[in-house]
Amino acid sequence: MGQDIGVSGQLGGSLPATGGKAKILEKHPDDIVVTACLRTALTRGGKGGFKDTHASDLMAGALKAVIDRSKIDPSLVEDICVGTVLAPGGGATEMRAASLVAGFPESTAVRTLNRQCSSGLQACVDVANQIKAGMIEVGIGAGVESMSQQYGPAAVSEFSELLESHPEAANCKVPMGVLSEQMAKDRNISRQSQDAFAAASYQKAGKAQAEGLFNEEIAPLKVKFEDPKSGETREIVVDKDDGVRPGVTAESLGKIKASFAKDGSIHAGNASQISDGAAAVLLMKRSTAERLGQQILGKFVAASIAGVPPLLMGIGPWKAIPKVFELTGITKDDVDIFEINEAFASQCLWCANELGIPAEKINPKGGAIAFGHPLGCTGARQVSTLLYELRRRGQKVGVTSMCIGTGMGMAAVWVAE
Repeated sequence: MGQDIGVSGQLGGSLPATGGKAKILEKHPDDIVVTACLRTALTRGGKGGFKDTHASDLMAGALKAVIDRSKIDPSLVEDICVGTVLAPGGGATEMRAASLVAGFPESTAVRTLNRQCSSGLQACVDVANQIKAGMIEVGIGAGVESMSQQYGPAAVSEFSELLESHPEAANCKVPMGVLSEQMAKDRNISRQSQDAFAAASYQKAGKAQAEGLFNEEIAPLKVKFEDPKSGETREIVVDKDDGVRPGVTAESLGKIKASFAKDGSIHAGNASQISDGAAAVLLMKRSTAERLGQQILGKFVAASIAGVPPLLMGIGPWKAIPKVFELTGITKDDVDIFEINEAFASQCLWCANELGIPAEKINPKGGAIAFGHPLGCTGARQVSTLLYELRRRGQKVGVTSMCIGTGMGMAAVWVAE
């Protein structure tokens, strides 16, 4: 399996785990730290609490919440980078406008980026690297998506004859459900194992929601909502993920019809939900945070990016996670929690099995199958989900990772404080 993409599936290489972990737990003045991280609730695309809310308004709400929570002087934030996938024009104009609505001055610069499902993480990493390089002192990495308003065929460009004539290039536009179905068959990932994994995600998320474990990371937003039955528009406060369903079992998921092939294994219940949401992460050096009196929630250690064949998009974390371990000198045994995006149960399960990650370390509060994957948001959302859970448990080391459309994977190491 490893030969076709040129990397071993073994974790950590030859670097000593104890030395690597001890090193990343050290505190230094130039560490890139997180002093606020939060997200909106994630709501069901086309049906949920944010179905009538623009992505820009979601982002404005999340950015305002960062100011309110951190008490940071907005004029100190020099740059905001927002990951977003589906927005026309890359979302550049409305995200700049959203920052102004949120309370940031005109001196705060804004940009957007699109690395598909890892856009929110890439935004955080880009800001961390800007701080490391001395370009800025304080910045925000963020992500947002309104899949209610912008998801669909129009989000994919038509390929030119040149691209269509190149087999691997043409594979970049194969629908993810179709290629994931094929991957599940090729890698012998059974329908039963996928449904069991998905049911566990729902059960973990339901339990976490009932126990209030998402409350710290979610910033409530007041939005307008049109009742689909009465047509009446009213204001509502959205403060919980509305895709979480109690009572889901592997048996109940087993009754759902396959979506992409008559005898297939992938369906709406074992794949990520189409959702709306936003997230934001405030970053600066430790020395800056201490000077400003900011609470330090955790620190960014390192990130990796890796390419895989487009038709094997889902295996991205399998390649990216060992790569970030090589960068940091840690192994899977040093990691307390892995937040791996559940694009499909098939790919998340395969990556976990190949890497030998214990099930109890993966997505302990559930994942995108249970509460959604707003494309540009997820990578930034995972940071607050991870850091708050590590702190609650008194644990330290976490990894966030995801597969990426067109054949990539990304991963990052974070330490809670």
